[in-house]
Amino acid sequence: MDNHFHTEELTFEPSDAHRLAALCGQFNGHIKQIEQRLQLDIRIRENTARLTGPQQSVALARDILRQLYKDTETQPDLSPDHVHLAIQESLMDTAIEEVTLDDAAPNADIEQAYASVSMIKTKKCTVKPRGGNQSNYVMAVRANDINFGIGPAGTGKTYLAVACAVEALLKDEIERILLVRPAVEAGEKLGFLPGDLSQKVDPYLRPLYDALYEMLGFEIVEKLIERSVIEVAPLAYMRGRTLNNAFVILDESQNTTREQMKMFLTRIGFGSTAVITGDPSQVDLPRGAASGLRHAIEILEGVEGISFTYFTSRDVVRHPIVQRIVDAYEKAEAKAEKIAKEEAEERARLRAEFKAEQAQRNGE
Repeated sequence: MDNHFHTEELTFEPSDAHRLAALCGQFNGHIKQIEQRLQLDIRIRENTARLTGPQQSVALARDILRQLYKDTETQPDLSPDHVHLAIQESLMDTAIEEVTLDDAAPNADIEQAYASVSMIKTKKCTVKPRGGNQSNYVMAVRANDINFGIGPAGTGKTYLAVACAVEALLKDEIERILLVRPAVEAGEKLGFLPGDLSQKVDPYLRPLYDALYEMLGFEIVEKLIERSVIEVAPLAYMRGRTLNNAFVILDESQNTTREQMKMFLTRIGFGSTAVITGDPSQVDLPRGAASGLRHAIEILEGVEGISFTYFTSRDVVRHPIVQRIVDAYEKAEAKAEKIAKEEAEERARLRAEFKAEQAQRNGE
């Protein structure tokens, strides 16, 4: 056996055949999922698992299996999504050292204490940030008036913003929630949309609605919308308003213009919190229009009371292939930028040589 490989045994206590079956999944699907992601071998006999593979993978798999077995106590039917999230969380950079905790706390308890600080409690569920970046994001939203969540799709930036808004509403820290999004089609012309204002904007805000339904329930959300406690508005309708005691979420902010972003940020009033989410790599504005998100990043970073949290492909909590897709696009974009830069430098060099030759000829 390769010297780099390591073998370790893990005993599940208390021994329970039903919980072990839930842990393994149908046809050992959960175990195969962990083996494939971490590149190791897992053999389970009775209530003992034998893990063989690279030492780091074995350590990660041990912690994942231990946590999943603990979860089976309250969740008898683990889903592949649940297993995926457990794996993803274990692979993320926890960045524990960035959080100030009691120095006397044992090192083994630091991660647990860190996670509990950023836990979000809503009416129907408790939202647990996955990894250090998401935890930092949640704590930044609680501590600052204006917060930017920037990164690729699937990193949880919008979902966590909605969770923070619901938590603040349930604690009576705010009086209403505003969901705002620029009505820009993703490369398609959708034409005239029937219905009232809310119905016209609904398709653009569906991810926010889905998160609200999950955290509060359909009936409660509908009642809150009727009472204008939860308000839906296209970005263009924000002009002239001052938002006090509100939690405002601007989603897909990469599709704002510079003027729209400035207009939105200057709407924030007393007792309000704003979260601006977006992915600068997915701008759907007309050709030639500058993204307000990119401009805001350039001029507002470092301003007191404004936080920026940057997510990467490592923070993606969707299907693993989404992370690989994001990485592939980032590599392609970086390559294209490098080629464009080299071509621009070459054109500048040729122009300089041409001007020098012209000057020399004129001198002669």
